[in-house]
Amino acid sequence: MDILKISEDYVKNLFKDRLSSAYTYHNMDHTIQVVDHIKILAKAENINPEDTENLLLAGWFHDLGYITDCNNHEAEGKKTIEDFLKKHDFQDERISKIGQLILATEKFYTPKNQLEEIIKDADMAHLASDNYFKISEDLRNELKEVHQQKFSKLKWAELNLGFFAKHQFYTKFAKEKWQAEKEKNAEKIEAHIKKLRDEKKQKDNQENDKVLLNKKKLEKLESPERGIETMFRVTLNNHTKLSQIADSKANILLSVNAIIISVALSTLIPKLDGPSNSHLIIPTFIMIMSSVACIILAIMSTRPKVSSGTFTRKEIEDKKVNLLFFGNFYKMPLEEYLWAMKEMMTDRQYLYDTMIKDLYYLGIVLNRKYKLLRLTYTVFTIGIIASVVAFVVAFRNVTV
Repeated sequence: MDILKISEDYVKNLFKDRLSSAYTYHNMDHTIQVVDHIKILAKAENINPEDTENLLLAGWFHDLGYITDCNNHEAEGKKTIEDFLKKHDFQDERISKIGQLILATEKFYTPKNQLEEIIKDADMAHLASDNYFKISEDLRNELKEVHQQKFSKLKWAELNLGFFAKHQFYTKFAKEKWQAEKEKNAEKIEAHIKKLRDEKKQKDNQENDKVLLNKKKLEKLESPERGIETMFRVTLNNHTKLSQIADSKANILLSVNAIIISVALSTLIPKLDGPSNSHLIIPTFIMIMSSVACIILAIMSTRPKVSSGTFTRKEIEDKKVNLLFFGNFYKMPLEEYLWAMKEMMTDRQYLYDTMIKDLYYLGIVLNRKYKLLRLTYTVFTIGIIASVVAFVVAFRNVTV
């Protein structure tokens, strides 16, 4: 009975049927490599046939535990080979030795005898392999897929170099034949780390330059542009001029209607006592009442509206107060107003929002003024026409 052949077929079938494809490192390829290196080391170290067979059996089963429990695969592999060898009538003492060899493949285990040193070196022989970087990448992918541990290329290279520094070969053959190759791989890792760090530094510099460029562009976009300032200045001037025009028109109407009322009171009304002038009562009444209505409307259009003149700190923090309008602060202490203005000036959004609100509410005031002025002119026009018509009708009736 060729127990090694039976073991090989048994392990290959289990790996093929039950091992997840996510295991890109701990798989059949790695197991075969370990077995091949055991053969080399056992021959070089002059190990007797039975111990060589024990090592090879342990080599075939040492990673079989990944099928059931990747976190305790050594213990699972030991359990599996114990059940397997009992079926093939192996003695308990020998089964125990083989199981202990499997446990010796734990990453941080320190071997206690020559056989453990051999299987330990065989399991880590890939550190001296020409194909080390591909094997290392397979392990990185396995950690990502199985354990959800993601490592950047730089971080992974740094971890590998740290592991190289802590690792040592134990057998004489490995020290003589593999140590030099391992050191070459370590030098390649160091060179790779330097390259990756340079690339990262260059990339970081490019990112920093990009961030600075975007920041400058953003600052340029966010800085008060002359066009924005001109827009606010011109619009505010236009609002102010329109307000002045509205006040002038209201003053004209006040003056004209005041003159009309004065003339009526001094000239017409004293003559209304006589019976011969009774026909002038209605026309005079229409003229005076329309003038009074015009004066009232003109006064309403120029009548200022003053608010409370106070604000609270919470209103400033909530950006609800228009500090550019005197009616919102004239009762406040100077210190509070200074604080509020500084708060607004340090917040560009609040400052611009306040300027926009100021223009908006000026527009509302202008709308009210011009609506009242339009009504005033309409009343004045109708009153003049009605007064003239009334006087004409009154004089005609007298003549007739």
